[in-house]
Amino acid sequence: FFFFDSLQDQFDNLEKHTQWGIDVLEKYIKFVKERTEIELSYAKQLRNLSKKYQPKKNSKEEEEYRYTSTRAFLATLNEMNDYAGQHEVISENMTSLITGELTRYVQELKQERKSHFHDGRKAQQHIETCWKQLEASKRRFERDCKEADRAQQYFEKMDADINVTKADVEKARQQAQLRHQMAEDSKAEYSSTLQKFNSEQHEHYYTHIPNIFQKIQDMEERRIVRIGESMKTFAEVDRQVIPIIGKCLDEITKAAESVDHKNDSQMVIEAFKSGFEPPGDVDFEDFTQPMKRTVSESSLSNSRGDGKSEPKFGSKSKGKLWPFIKKNKLMSLLTSPHQPPPPPPASASPSAVPNGPQSPKQQKEPLSHRFNEFMTSKPKIHCFRSLKRGGAGPEDFSNLPPEQRRKKLQQKVDELNRDIQKEMDSRDALTKMKDVYIKNPQMGDAASVDHRLAELGQNIEKLRLEVQKFEGWLAEVEGRLPARSEQPRRQSGLYEGQNPSGVNSCAQDRESPDGSYTEEQSQETEMKVPATDFDDEFDDEEPLPTIGTCKALYTFEGQNEGTISVAEGEMLYVIEEDKGDGWTRIRRNEDEEGYVPTSYVEVYLDKNAKGA
Repeated sequence: FFFFDSLQDQFDNLEKHTQWGIDVLEKYIKFVKERTEIELSYAKQLRNLSKKYQPKKNSKEEEEYRYTSTRAFLATLNEMNDYAGQHEVISENMTSLITGELTRYVQELKQERKSHFHDGRKAQQHIETCWKQLEASKRRFERDCKEADRAQQYFEKMDADINVTKADVEKARQQAQLRHQMAEDSKAEYSSTLQKFNSEQHEHYYTHIPNIFQKIQDMEERRIVRIGESMKTFAEVDRQVIPIIGKCLDEITKAAESVDHKNDSQMVIEAFKSGFEPPGDVDFEDFTQPMKRTVSESSLSNSRGDGKSEPKFGSKSKGKLWPFIKKNKLMSLLTSPHQPPPPPPASASPSAVPNGPQSPKQQKEPLSHRFNEFMTSKPKIHCFRSLKRGGAGPEDFSNLPPEQRRKKLQQKVDELNRDIQKEMDSRDALTKMKDVYIKNPQMGDAASVDHRLAELGQNIEKLRLEVQKFEGWLAEVEGRLPARSEQPRRQSGLYEGQNPSGVNSCAQDRESPDGSYTEEQSQETEMKVPATDFDDEFDDEEPLPTIGTCKALYTFEGQNEGTISVAEGEMLYVIEEDKGDGWTRIRRNEDEEGYVPTSYVEVYLDKNAKGA
């Protein structure tokens, strides 16, 4: 029994050990499965990250990716997408080559292990049965021997007793012989059972059990080899994608090395180059010699000839200063009547000349005062509200600086040429179809495509005319053609009420309220203002509130831009009081407002009005 118990203990130990081996294998499978989930999650996060920073189509971000630095960043995003794909490959290969294979192997291993231990338990039960048979035969032989001894002793006792009859002696002798025979039979059976048991025991310990143990050992060694191969595959799966990942990193490095700061700087220069000349020098203003203002054009011409005229933005001598000034400040300069107002007439008679000569005692305003007022004043022009009705900019892009206008025109020409090519391709295809229909009438009616061909011809002709028009503007910008004689295109509807002579722009033929000077047409072209920009600028502008009322003391014929005509005795609303320049801004109704000389009106300010 000691051998049987120790053998049973070995089976229990082997069963525990092999079960532990299967648990280790299942634990490794779980580890690899979690690794594949991490790889998939990492790849998904990388793809989402790459997608998050990809430029949106038809957006401003897409235009920013023409620089080498942003293109390198875009290449990095694309390579990160490929990088994420390699991690997905790792997950797929680990799932198929490790997780799937090991899962199937574990099921097979469990079945094999169960079979081996079943055979072991069966062999153990068989040898235990043989041992029990041997023990029973042995006990029976021992019992029969003892019974034979007792019968022999009883016979001898009966045979020595003279008082016992012969029959009793004979009966005792026969009983003794019977017991001896039974003992001999038990001995023979015991001997046979013992030989059989010894044979079975030898077979059990030297054949069956070693074979079962060997099978269990082979099974365990295969498990160990399999888990080692899986670990090797685990590393190989990673190693297989390293060259591709390295290539992705090489491409990122290559993209980083392609960043050209000089090229990016040049692109910025080309993108924002305006083509304007820088402003000229500011004239020296000599305060030691008082300058007297005059209102006649001849005196202004003389002062210009003497080189002592007041500096004006937009004049030829000063270059093109307006691109460097905010729009509302520029409009304030163009429209606010900074020229001194005419003096009041000697009497209130309507026959008095309202725009007579001004007082010669007024001195010229210093340039510094004019510039400060220019920088702090609000736009005093209401006609720009009509820009809201204009919508988009002019067709010839005349609202843009020269260089930007050239680029826009070139883009438009290229776009039109592409449209022409598409229409011509469609026409050629329809022409071939028509030829096929003519040769094979059963395939279709040739006349059915004539209408479409005519439409395509008209479209092509219209597009060609558009190309000629834009090429003409482009040639004008590039200097290949002489400048046009007509006025540059403007937004319609500007100052139609204030400029009845047909002038199209507030900046053209600009005069001061006293008629002191007129801007040249070339200067108006240089002072061109983008309508679309002003549209945004004035979208939120509210009408100025009234701060009081006034009564016209004299009749004033406002024939110049920014002024308004008033009749003697007329009552009007004040929306801006005199800021020291001699002009007061008034309003007659919602659409009529302008400046009048302060000396021509009597102002009654509202004490509760803001800024009164």
